[in-house]
Amino acid sequence: MALVAGIDSSTQSCKVVVRDLATGAIVREGRAVHPGGSEIDPHAWWEALLRALDDAGGIDDVSALSVAAQQHGMVVLDQKGNVIRKALLWNDVRSAEAAEELIDEFGRTTLADRTGSVPVASFTATKLRWLRDHEPENTQRVAAVALPHDWLTWRVLGYGPKEDSPLGPDLAALVTDRSDASGTLCWSPKNDAYDKDIIRSALGHVPTLPRVLGPGARAGVTVSNVAPVIPEGIVVGAGAGDNAAAALGLGASRGDVVMSIGTSGTVFAVFNKPTADASGTVCGFADATGEYLPLVATLNAARILDTIADLLGVDHVELGRLAQVATPGSGGLVLQPYFEGERTPNLPFATATLFGMSLASTTRSNLARAAFEGLLCGLADGLDALSALGVEPQRILLIGGAASNAAVVQVAAQVFDVPIVVPERDQYVANGAARQAGWAYMGRPVEWKLDIADRPDRDFHPEIRRQYALHRFEYDAT
Repeated sequence: MALVAGIDSSTQSCKVVVRDLATGAIVREGRAVHPGGSEIDPHAWWEALLRALDDAGGIDDVSALSVAAQQHGMVVLDQKGNVIRKALLWNDVRSAEAAEELIDEFGRTTLADRTGSVPVASFTATKLRWLRDHEPENTQRVAAVALPHDWLTWRVLGYGPKEDSPLGPDLAALVTDRSDASGTLCWSPKNDAYDKDIIRSALGHVPTLPRVLGPGARAGVTVSNVAPVIPEGIVVGAGAGDNAAAALGLGASRGDVVMSIGTSGTVFAVFNKPTADASGTVCGFADATGEYLPLVATLNAARILDTIADLLGVDHVELGRLAQVATPGSGGLVLQPYFEGERTPNLPFATATLFGMSLASTTRSNLARAAFEGLLCGLADGLDALSALGVEPQRILLIGGAASNAAVVQVAAQVFDVPIVVPERDQYVANGAARQAGWAYMGRPVEWKLDIADRPDRDFHPEIRRQYALHRFEYDAT
């Protein structure tokens, strides 16, 4: 029985799943926590990866592995392979002004056409511009730029500072994949190449950049003396960004829209051509299979439910029960849920507002239901943005912690006029990395069965979104 390992180095933790290559069955798992914050020493990821592998019982019997990780994070290396400064993560917003500077220099339409996206603070290129403007001495030392999964793959293969790795600081050995490269604003999904003009403008010079591997390619094979928990001879896949890995782990294909409800919300679809949205609503990413993955992010998702549950003094189960008592439309009560501003639509200084309050509508059950409707209507706006670029959704794969709430599933079937499928809860990012590892090992894509938890009946209520749309742009930014 051949085994493969998938690694998910997320913002919060490192997860490892070891799966049977033939069936996809989970053999064992491991986990290790990452430190908090938006600025992290990459060595903490490496140490967590080693702990997670150990927690999973080691990988002595594993034939291949692959690393997926949080997108956008900036890892800068000097000529000797040393990390120059802590990595700035996707959620570090200090480069917001730098994003605007790049937009002013190149133009929104030009950037969207050349890179698939319009920059916001999360993108790597904006962090490089921030580094150039605020840390010139560090900038001069930058010999290579990598993303979290690139750097971890490099370390797994045995590269790094001379005193800390068997193969030493070969920066030319850095590799990445299309999905993660497309989140940097330094690489063009349309042209399949780095855009050196943008890189030079961002950093002031063009450093060594990871070689972009194709789907299913091998990054290399592990050597001896990397770490006690990493044996030699394991095939290492190209790796991927977290959203692309999740799509691969779900087995998503054309016509599938993945809707993930976590702290923030994401809506992304497998598509057959690159996209360019000059409004910046849709990020024109690539996926891990050779196709494309246009993506929309919302800032407000599960925390909407957290906030209203706390307000009502109930847990999420009771919040869902209250919501299911109310009728579609919440009796006219509308929660426009921009508690932390919003990215889709782009209203960074907005605040949340409750509309339609009357003696009849202002009940605990209506407020509970308005929270679910506001959350899902925000994601529906994201789906509309994808559809405007040509995406034709055939089904929605609803994932994330909140997808296990029955009220989320029920209201989703009423907000979306598209079939809803709720997969069983799983480590889809790590699973996608494991499938990619199997692809690199076998030389062909790996197919595993997707276990389904729920398929709600379609119960479309268009009035829910019509009511929400009346208040989409009404907010207080004082």
